[in-house]
Amino acid sequence: MAGSGRNRKGTVMTCRVKVVCVAAVAALCLSLVGSCAFAGSPEILRDLKPEEIAKIKAALPEKATKEAPQRKMLVFWRCEGFFHTVIPVANEALRLMGEKTGAYTVVTTDDPSVFTIENLKQFDAICFNNSTGLKFSPETTPGICEAIMDFVKVDGKGIVGIHAAADNFGRWEEARKMMGNSFTGHPWGAGGTWAIKIDQPDHPLTAAFKGQSFKVKDEIYRTDAPLYTRENQFVLMSLDMSDPATKNVGGLKPSDDDTGITWIKDWGKGRMFYCSLGHNDEIFYNAAILRHYLDGIQFAFGDYQVDTKPKP
Repeated sequence: MAGSGRNRKGTVMTCRVKVVCVAAVAALCLSLVGSCAFAGSPEILRDLKPEEIAKIKAALPEKATKEAPQRKMLVFWRCEGFFHTVIPVANEALRLMGEKTGAYTVVTTDDPSVFTIENLKQFDAICFNNSTGLKFSPETTPGICEAIMDFVKVDGKGIVGIHAAADNFGRWEEARKMMGNSFTGHPWGAGGTWAIKIDQPDHPLTAAFKGQSFKVKDEIYRTDAPLYTRENQFVLMSLDMSDPATKNVGGLKPSDDDTGITWIKDWGKGRMFYCSLGHNDEIFYNAAILRHYLDGIQFAFGDYQVDTKPKP
């Protein structure tokens, strides 16, 4: 079929070949077996439907919470493991949110050659949007690792992690420590609705939820020590295990009683913001969650001077 999309360099391209719609295949797999794994990024991300764009636009914040100079964010979505079909939805939501609020502009790509010390100087934050299984390591890609760590620790820039960003760095210990988790499972599946509690209701980065716990349909990653502990990062939201549906899923272990959803930390001179929400498309049609992400992005930029001290 004829259509247009974006290649791995992030540039617009047109194709006139028969292609398989990733979203359609995913839906078919889900209907047949409940899950479907795609190994690696597709060559072309699908274009969003007008109704999807309309849902995103209806949920966008009107303006940035924090007045600051306009920033620039690199959105990186490369998948060398599971491919999340939400990626084009999240990419567009991030782009439109920056455009509407004036808080930032974006460059979107899955090309790892973007990670050089010189190239990263133009950006204020890197957002890992559901990227998975990256083969970055100090042994095999030392230049990439040095560029990313210098960007945060030395230059004082920011990292934003969406959902599968916790499944990024299996070969790079320092980056796993920076993110504060490494994927070990998701007992709370994408088809369920789970209760979220606001651990820090008075914190500026949770203001979107007005201190109220809420329920959300999404896939929730397990958070395991020693990477995830409340000594290592400041947890803003977590699963509400007093909720029967959230508590009584199969395969839980005692440590699942504390499952983080959003946390922040200082990393060298820079900052890291991570939120587990972002597997399902509907997350990016949710006004409160988009506001939460915008505030987290502005924190990563350094626009917020907020409490980041872990509270064990």
